[in-house]
Amino acid sequence: MKGLALSENYYRLYGERMIAEHFSRYRSRIAVGLAGEGSECFGFDDEISRDHDWGPGFCIWLTDEDYEAIGHQLQNAYEKLPTVFQGFRRIIGHWGVGRVGVMTISAFYKKFIGLSHIPENADQWLAIPESHLAACTNGKIFTDPLGIFTEIRRKLFTDCPESVRLMKIAFHCMSAARAGQYNFKRSVQRGEMFAARFAETQFSADILLLVFLLNHRHAPFFKWRHRAARDLPILGAFIHNQIESLFATDNIRDKQDIIETICAEVIRELRGRGLTDSQSNFLLDHGLKIQTRWK
Repeated sequence: MKGLALSENYYRLYGERMIAEHFSRYRSRIAVGLAGEGSECFGFDDEISRDHDWGPGFCIWLTDEDYEAIGHQLQNAYEKLPTVFQGFRRIIGHWGVGRVGVMTISAFYKKFIGLSHIPENADQWLAIPESHLAACTNGKIFTDPLGIFTEIRRKLFTDCPESVRLMKIAFHCMSAARAGQYNFKRSVQRGEMFAARFAETQFSADILLLVFLLNHRHAPFFKWRHRAARDLPILGAFIHNQIESLFATDNIRDKQDIIETICAEVIRELRGRGLTDSQSNFLLDHGLKIQTRWK
């Protein structure tokens, strides 16, 4: 049983009735779903995930005004719902308080993006980590009669300025090149294996973020990023498999070949999308070219 399906079933059986019976006046104003932190919000949960902050539960989102009117009463009613559902009990860890239950729409978004509204300029967009944007746009909305919560969520998917996306693409091109194509080999030559491993990891992290940006998708928290990339239509499966191979081998020559193979394919994609016309094999040069597109 996946946590997202469990949560929706739990809401359909108990949450809907609780709201209809005790908060009927506000039924047309209450948004419900599951989104935010937790592997179940991305569909990546497994048996290991169930030791804390996993299980029956859902989020209830209210406007500030409605929270003032019924927030505490609604939370009390929520806490009286059955604690065991389909054989599962939610165990709340120290850091899991507030992930489910009643909250305001504004507080939910402010927690992740630092704002209770859509970013209004490039600086505000750039200040938000990709994993935070992913966390507040994941999961599933079960109901949202007012549409306020869903509209903010939709705009966080669609309204990021193209200049911001290009800035990020350029940055990760240059960072990946420095780490993988330049510093990995030099660190190995010097016998600095910590630096080499760090460069290998930094290269992979930049490439994964780059692929999400090419797909117009927000990259999740680092521990799910490689897994999530597999399903992306643009370079997703290729990059997933190449990075898996990169970390599976201890042969330095093989690692260098994989890094160059990844960079060549990314460069081919960038050229195909008209983002660069450089003929260089060095990914950093393409980042510099992409920079000029927003200046």
